[in-house]
Amino acid sequence: MSKEKIPVYTYGANSVPKSPISLDELEKLKKSILFTGEDEKYLGMAGKILADQVEDILDLWYGFVASHPHLVYYFTGLDKQPNSDYLAAVRPRFGRWILDTCSRAYDQDWLNYQFEIGLRHHRTKKNQTEKVQSVPNISFRYLVAFIYPITATIKPFLAKKGHSADEVEKMHQAWFKSVVLQVALWSYPYVKEGDF
Repeated sequence: MSKEKIPVYTYGANSVPKSPISLDELEKLKKSILFTGEDEKYLGMAGKILADQVEDILDLWYGFVASHPHLVYYFTGLDKQPNSDYLAAVRPRFGRWILDTCSRAYDQDWLNYQFEIGLRHHRTKKNQTEKVQSVPNISFRYLVAFIYPITATIKPFLAKKGHSADEVEKMHQAWFKSVVLQVALWSYPYVKEGDF
């Protein structure tokens, strides 16, 4: 899953807009969710464990979305039917997101890309990346609600490589904190100016 093989995966590219959130504000958010250097260490460990399981994780998550009409709705076309091309186009970037969550430095490029991800979920840029005609916006409530399934379902994958229960729990907590952090950052386009 290299950058070159994933269409419109623009991490670190000049085309990615600079985040309106500063690195100082990012550090304050990290402190607010108790995200530490130990979490970075355990995310790195998680990334190595998850790397060869990405497709299985995506199968589970895609199955979850497909089993809930109110979620798959956000991938429907003008005919109100799920757009399989749209779902397929998003999948490689979703897989890369798993790896980026675990392996990227949470620096300016990472912060900028979180802003881009938020824009791609919001009416600001939704549908533009894949050049599809679909519903114009993913409702904010589902960004927040998705924290739980994306967090709860990852733990069994973290436990598959024989690590101790304590290591699995620390990796899981680090993953949970990172997902909360990212959803907080993705929320920027949804929040009224001056309220973020």
